[in-house]
Amino acid sequence: MSVLASIFGSGKVIEKGLDLIDDAFTSEEESRESKLVAKERLLKSYAPFKIAQRYLAVMFAVNFIVSFWLAVGLWAFGHDMGEFINIMSTFNMGWIMTTIVLFYFGGGLAESIKRKQ
Repeated sequence: MSVLASIFGSGKVIEKGLDLIDDAFTSEEESRESKLVAKERLLKSYAPFKIAQRYLAVMFAVNFIVSFWLAVGLWAFGHDMGEFINIMSTFNMGWIMTTIVLFYFGGGLAESIKRKQ
């Protein structure tokens, strides 16, 4: 063994070489474990994005709901709706809410459809 140690430098070089060979080939369990760790890291990296996404969805949803009930109130009391409708169409509130709802819930819907297939 001392001859091999003198040729290769030390016995640890052989151990490192065997470890390198072992690392080159992964078992199914190691592969699943590494994928799980990668998914956990991905979910943790999305956490700030999800908070911002929820904040924007709530902010626009509240704005949309208040505008809707304001329009219902104006209509109920017989006020002219023309100016209000012009303002709402200028800001494209309907399209904004449609986009936000599709963006917010569409990802989960797509994932559930993909899982069923």
